Amino acid sequence: MKKIVFAVIGVFALVSCNQEKTAYVDNTVLIQDFSQMKETEKRFNKKSEKLKRTLDSTAMAFRQEVESYQNKMQSLSAQARQEQEAALMQKQQQLQQSQQMQSQALRQESDEVIDSLITKVKDFVATYGEKNNYTYIFGSNESANIMYAKEGKDITQEVLKALNESVK
Repeated sequence: MKKIVFAVIGVFALVSCNQEKTAYVDNTVLIQDFSQMKETEKRFNKKSEKLKRTLDSTAMAFRQEVESYQNKMQSLSAQARQEQEAALMQKQQQLQQSQQMQSQALRQESDEVIDSLITKVKDFVATYGEKNNYTYIFGSNESANIMYAKEGKDITQEVLKALNESVK
């Protein structure tokens, strides 16, 4: 009987020692509320607004040039009209290409910075998990990768606080 009791206690001790510590974080909240991400979004919103203003003023100047041409086109010869229209069409194409290139460059720069911040968050969560003896920290998002979790397993705010403090 003593052997059975010791065996049960031994098994219980082994099982309780081998329990894995798991939790999850809400990826969306973690990334959106990360202070560096908020700063990055503000910075790129400002850059985007500045680019928009520049592009708008360029477009306005081009429209004025077209209006000026339309006002004097009656007094031009057929050949002069063709040359002016060809020049305006070429200028319009150049402006469109320039706008696309500038917008694409801003988008690419933004994507690179955001990707590096996402990597930073992932690395931080991994380090946080190691330091706090987690076996697994799962990620959840709006597509609900975690369908159910026992209360107390969501450590999003705890990790977010530590993440934001780590960059101060």
